[in-house]
Order: sequence, then C-alpha cells, then structure tokens
Amino acid sequence: MKAVLTGHSRGLGASIAANLLSRNIPVLGLSRTRNVELEKRFPSTLEGHVLDLSDSLFVAQWLAGDALARFLSGCRTVLLINNAGVVQPIGAIGTHDAFAIARSVALNVATPIMLANAIASVPAIDRRIVHISSGAGSAAYPSWSVYCATKAALDHHARSAAMDNLPHLRICSLAPGVVDTDMQSEIRATTLEQFPLRATFEALKRNGVLSSPDKCAKHLVDYLLSDQFGEAPVADLRTGG
Repeated sequence: MKAVLTGHSRGLGASIAANLLSRNIPVLGLSRTRNVELEKRFPSTLEGHVLDLSDSLFVAQWLAGDALARFLSGCRTVLLINNAGVVQPIGAIGTHDAFAIARSVALNVATPIMLANAIASVPAIDRRIVHISSGAGSAAYPSWSVYCATKAALDHHARSAAMDNLPHLRICSLAPGVVDTDMQSEIRATTLEQFPLRATFEALKRNGVLSSPDKCAKHLVDYLLSDQFGEAPVADLRTGG
C-alpha cells in the first residue's frame, strides 16, 4: 500500500502524512514546499516533490514523466488524497482578481481531477481516491462564490466518476468538518466587508468547536482504509465516516 498526498507540508495535509507514515504506508507528497520535519522522521518512506499545484501545465508535464509510475510500481493498493486547496479569493463577485480565480480553480479542481485520472489508470487491485471537500460544496456562502464552486465541482466529479463503475476503484469527495488550520486563521483575518459571516468562524474558534488536524487526520485515514469507504461518492466525515 502506498499513498499520494497533495499539500503535505502543513496543516491537515501534514497531519495526514504523519498518520499514514506512522502506519508504515509510504507517501509521495506533492506540495509547493518540503516538509523537512517529516522527511527527517521518515527518510525512507516519505518521498517529497516540490510542485506548484496551481500551475496546471506544470502538473500535466509532471504527470507525463515517470515519477508517479516509479513510486507506485508493483503497488497493489493505491491511495490518493487530494488535500491541497485555497479559500481565496474571498469577497463579493466583481471584486476578485482574475489571476486569483484562475489559481483557485486550477489548484482546487484541475489538479485533483488530473491526479484522480492518473490514479484511475494505475494497474492496482485496490485504488482509493478522496477529494478533501467542504460543506461549502453543498451550502452557498456569501463572498465564497469561487471556493463554493470549486468544492461543488469536486463533489460532482466524484459522483460522476463513481458512475463509471471502474473495477477496483473507489472515490469519495469528503468534507472533513471545521479543522483548526491556517485556512481558518485566514478566514478570521478577513474584514466584515469581505466576508459578512466572519463572526460565525470567530465563534467556532472561541468556543473550541474546531477539530485538531491530528484528530481529523486519524479519523480521515481510518475512514479511507475502511470497507465503508466509497459506498457514498460524497460524504461528511462527521456523519458518514
């Protein structure tokens, strides 16, 4: 069993990587920066590649190479965790920078779908793909039109891909709940003009509602490895995992 994980350098991704590695599951980590701490702890089982996952052309060129095939060679069970993502741009429609929109769609949608497509072609007897989604994929939020659209895209991609009924392939777009990561800090740092619901997220932090990245990662990996995984193409970790 081997895992491919995006955004493994910090936050929830770093915790997922650590959890997988602690179970002796080798990880191919794809991120803009290295995770030096995990590389030191797991020098033989963590293979890190520095990639700008918001650059679709660069990701496509990387996939055209042999790095993924080499890592997964002879592997019978393959896991893909599409974790990397951004909440920006935040603000009402009409206020967004065009490049920020393009970066968000590339990172949140294009790269996960490209990686899922690559994993689906790997000759393994058990292939499991999880998109890290959000409640924003099903519930609309003011000032999050881009983020909501990208998460809804992942949800619908999983639904459609599941209907292909490929043998030995399971896929799920999974909302992990509210996790105490840099993204939450970023949301709380916005102005009320940018994000009218800021107070709601401030209350989540103040009232201790946020899950720790390590706790969420354990729950997520347990679900990914369970027989239940893939029964529903879209799920919420708090209720379905």
